[in-house]
Order: sequence, then structure tokens, then C-alpha cells
Amino acid sequence: MSAIRASHATPVVADWKQPLSGAYKAINLAGIALPLLGLALAVALLWDRMVGVTELAILTVGYLATGLGITVGFHRLFTHRSFQTSRAVRYTLAILGQMAVEGDVLTWVADHRKHHQYSDRAGDPHSPHVDFGDGPIESIKGLWHAHTGWLFSHVGRANREKYAKDLMADAGLRAIAGMFLPLVLVSLLLPALVGWLLLGGWYGFLAGLVWGGGVRIFLLHHVTFSINSICHMCGRRRFASGDESRNVWWLSWLSFGESWHNNHHAFPSSAFHGLRGWEVDPGGWFIRGLEWSGLAWGVIRIDTKRQSRKLLQAR
Repeated sequence: MSAIRASHATPVVADWKQPLSGAYKAINLAGIALPLLGLALAVALLWDRMVGVTELAILTVGYLATGLGITVGFHRLFTHRSFQTSRAVRYTLAILGQMAVEGDVLTWVADHRKHHQYSDRAGDPHSPHVDFGDGPIESIKGLWHAHTGWLFSHVGRANREKYAKDLMADAGLRAIAGMFLPLVLVSLLLPALVGWLLLGGWYGFLAGLVWGGGVRIFLLHHVTFSINSICHMCGRRRFASGDESRNVWWLSWLSFGESWHNNHHAFPSSAFHGLRGWEVDPGGWFIRGLEWSGLAWGVIRIDTKRQSRKLLQAR
């Protein structure tokens, strides 16, 4: 138990002081905003022709289900063990997380625990700062690496026996991890079949596949990858965390509360990333719902006294 906790504990290093350049922030902001604006424009232009309420409903349901699988399941439950739940809920969240098409549960957890061990230092799989400078070109390189580039060079390189030993001992999770490709296919075919039933014919099948499959995967990937990139480059820092993790309030709705990233890096085991009443945290709301219904217990909360010990005086 102690060895696993140590593997993803926040490193005790000097707090970051160097401010990020305006170019760094502008490039990152454009990287997250432009694709989302493009998607909104496509919906507006195609409304009542190739997209309508039904197509967006299929997208929304798929986004919520697989997004909770990643943020509540892969991240808060499996990586940081911030609450306990039944085997049925564990396996359901693992399956939904794999349908988000971000890798199998064992690989994802191992990579993320390694990220916490080396956050924004040599060894971090997806830091935008390690080996990158502060000029515009370097900013683009760092952003690319943290957002997408690391998937082609560093993903899956964390030793699962070291970083996910507790999960490797679960035969059910090993079996689910081995079904990654079939679950990806299900995540595409299921919304296509729903489109067939609701919209009719091959158009409905194709619309379900596009909006509930391709667009859903694109949007969820872009938002969750932004936690690696934008939340380590822009935003506010409230707590001393030993890295460049930052809170980005305007991403909180789409990211299920994951963008309260400085909060999370300061207190990785917390089931709730929004630590103030106004900090929107849909993932935390879902965990509260599980707790209220008796499906979650041992939910980890960070009291105000513990929070005050890590407050940055200037923030």
C-alpha cells in the first residue's frame, strides 16, 4: 500500500516561480479554443440538414458516459483511489473509460501515476515544460508534446508492474484491459445503432457513428488532453504543488471538474477537485451521488485546515 501511494505522491521540490510568457498563453488558448469554435460553427451551418436535436443528444449521452469513465473511473477511482465502490461499479467505470478510446485502464493508470511522481520534471510523460524553452517556437513544441505528441513517444512506457501493481492483481480489470479493441468498436457501433433506430436507415446509422462516435471521441480527447497542456500552462495557482499545475475555471464543465488541476495536484487523493462551493465539479457531483445511494464509501475529503497549510500567500 505505501509503495503504491509513494509512486504517485506529489514530489517535494521547490515551488515554481517563473511566470509564463504571453506567447505561451496565447498559443495554448488558441489550441484549445479554435477546434471547439470550429465544431460549434459546423453545428450551426449543418443544423436541420446533417445535425439536429437527436444527433446532439446521441453525442451528449456518449460524452457523459465515457467522460465519467475516464475522469471518475480511470482517474479518481483507479489512479488515486479517492473512494471505494462495488465490483460492479468498478468494472462498469473501467469499461466506459476504455470506450473513451484513451487506452486500456492499466496503461492509463500507470502513465498517470508516473506523471504525478515526476510532475513537470524529467520523467513526466507529458509535461509541456521539460526540455522546452520559453520562446514562441518552444511554446508550440511544448504544447504539442503535452496535448498530443506524447501519445506517439511516451504513452504506455510506464511499467505497469511498478505503477499499477494493485490493479494488475485484479483479474477482472486485466480481462477488461485485454478487451480494449472490441470495446472501441462497441463505442462506435452502439451510437450508430441508436442513430439507426431513432433517425432511420443508413443516414441514421451514419449520423450516429459520426456524432456519437467520431465527434464524441474528438471532443472528449481534446478536452481531457487539455488538462495535460493548458492546465500546466495557463490559469491560477492557489496551492503549493511543486509543479506548474493550474486551475482553469472555464474548462470545468466540459472536463467534469478535472481542470481544477492545481487543487488536484496539491491533494491528489481528494475525490473532489472543486474545493470551493462555486468550483464546478461534475465528477465530484457524480461521486456524491454514488455515496448518497450507498454505491460509494471511504470517500476522501480534504478539510479546510489541511488546505490552508498549502495556500500560496500571493494567490
